[in-house]
Amino acid sequence: MMKSDLEIAQAGPLRPIDDIAALLSLAPADLYHYGPHIAKVDPAVAARFADKPGGKLVLVTAMTPTPKGEGKTTTTIGLGQALCALGKKAVIAVREPSLGPCFGVKGGAAGGGYSQVVPMEDINLHFTGDFHAVTAAHNLLAAALDNHLHQDNALNLNPRDVVWKRVIDMNDRSLRSILIGLGNRGANGVLREDGFEITAASEVMAVLCLARGPADLKERLGRILVGYDRLGKPVSAADLGASGAMAALLKNALNPNLVQSLEGTPVFVHGGPFANIAHGCNTLIATRLALALGDCVVTEAGFGSDLGAEKFFDIKCRYGNLKPSCAVLVVTCRAYQMHGIENIAKHVENIRLFNLEPIVSINKFLDDPPEEIKEFKKRIEGLGAAVFVTDYRERGSKGGLELAQAVADACGKESNFAPLYDLSLSLEEKINTIATRVYGADGVVFEPAARRELKRLTDLGFADLPVCMAKTPASLSDNSKKRGRPRDFSLTVTGAKVSRGAGFVVAYSGDVMTMPGLPKEPALLKIDADEHGRISGLF
Repeated sequence: MMKSDLEIAQAGPLRPIDDIAALLSLAPADLYHYGPHIAKVDPAVAARFADKPGGKLVLVTAMTPTPKGEGKTTTTIGLGQALCALGKKAVIAVREPSLGPCFGVKGGAAGGGYSQVVPMEDINLHFTGDFHAVTAAHNLLAAALDNHLHQDNALNLNPRDVVWKRVIDMNDRSLRSILIGLGNRGANGVLREDGFEITAASEVMAVLCLARGPADLKERLGRILVGYDRLGKPVSAADLGASGAMAALLKNALNPNLVQSLEGTPVFVHGGPFANIAHGCNTLIATRLALALGDCVVTEAGFGSDLGAEKFFDIKCRYGNLKPSCAVLVVTCRAYQMHGIENIAKHVENIRLFNLEPIVSINKFLDDPPEEIKEFKKRIEGLGAAVFVTDYRERGSKGGLELAQAVADACGKESNFAPLYDLSLSLEEKINTIATRVYGADGVVFEPAARRELKRLTDLGFADLPVCMAKTPASLSDNSKKRGRPRDFSLTVTGAKVSRGAGFVVAYSGDVMTMPGLPKEPALLKIDADEHGRISGLF
């Protein structure tokens, strides 16, 4: 029986973080140490490597996943290790895990088996405190907003038109809708409806992940729209005077975290927005630093190509002036059994929409029958895509050297990458483009509330922003029960809001929860710490 992810992570010897940094030509003085195996890196060191040719960028995405996920992070880590085994100077850049899913149903997000990021326990729990800093900065703004309402409301902010909720990094359905300001005849603030979202859904997280540096971070924080006054004029964090204090709370969180894989590959783990309700990528600042330091950077985007990859290409690459060289599409037998070959065909097609040729990785599980894998591979080859069977979880880098070579070959070619749509299109046209071309919808139905909000955002001058679709990850459509490649359907847009600080308009489709709940038997029931502080039960 194979060891658990945590047992493998705890058994593996870790190299001093200074040694990992040296692989990237970084000195100990370039690091802010968080113990012997974790450090933050000042992104300003990238300026020292300005004369070096920029590294090649590889995105790892996936087909429509099952609830347990298809091993995208494991493939990302394994591929980075395999590229190093081939002699490439590879760097991995991934998101930080959220405590909510860690204690909920999905578990941690540091890879698996022999393709993990370590120290696994620290990364999956508090790590360097970045999530806590985002939570604090977000809730500081919420506190400033409600204090302003209480203290005479000089900005004439409409309590019924506040769009800024509170956040916590935990799955807690009881906080989705709350009343605040109760009791004590107004001394406890203005009575109004409010609610909590999970920290990964915070616009502050999105801002952190798209900021280019401290000045840009502060400017973006100031642009965050918290609500509207009684005349319909936007009220921002800068109007409330909160952006400077928020930037102070995020000062250290802006610096990328450097750790290592089990095979000693340098890994930046930084930022963590969800891909079903935000743009689902690690920080732009970490990706750019990795590109400055390495020759090949492997990163990932959450869920399938319809969510994380589309947003990576249309939002992150656009703002960061990034030009990926190739995309790896992770598929599994269990997801294939749920969704069929037509689903994979659509995800292959989606990657090609951005002028990239997908390389398919069949992430093999221990109980996958060999004959089934063989037939599965043959069917994918029928789509005209290169496909490789990988076994990174059980074998580390050796589980996918052929895939790594194919990726290295693709990185040696000129990239023809281009975003899907032009920013000059209207918000409705952008939504329709994503829905019809990426999801395969026949068209879009805008509910009256969505039309009104999109018109308001257009009138306020936000029409030139990219669109971030909030949609279920369980289907290409907006109906989580529609598996495979849904056809003959319309996408229904129920609402919209502007994330002005992040720089995109969020369009909501279907019933998208921004505050998840815990399952009947959450993962937290198995997590423990003994008298020596040794953690068990994480996965």
